[in-house]
Amino acid sequence: MIIGQVFRSFVHAFSGIKIVFKEEQNFRIQIALAVLVVVMMFIFSLSVIEKSVLTLLIIIVLVLEMLNSVLERFIDVFKPRVHTYIRDIKDIAAGAVFLSSLGSLLVGLVIFYPHIKELLFNLLKYII
Repeated sequence: MIIGQVFRSFVHAFSGIKIVFKEEQNFRIQIALAVLVVVMMFIFSLSVIEKSVLTLLIIIVLVLEMLNSVLERFIDVFKPRVHTYIRDIKDIAAGAVFLSSLGSLLVGLVIFYPHIKELLFNLLKYII
């Protein structure tokens, strides 16, 4: 019985992820970028800490995007979109996603820059 309840909760969770993936373009873009980061994590020799930080940042951005989607839907049920408070709430939530994405980008650049620099330097040595 408990196993069935746990299984159903997983089904509902994956259904929610599928809905956001299907209906939210930004979520699809963020998933694509997350896949790129994960591939790069295995191409370059990153430490466990660096991989953990990047993984955590990916999760934070995706969760915030999902919460932003929930908030937008919830607000739309109760108030018309034209109300200034509603616009502000949606803009603030979108700003939170943007800040987390920007922060993640900066951390990613700090982590990957030395590896990309070394790769480019070695390529240039090989070409010249």
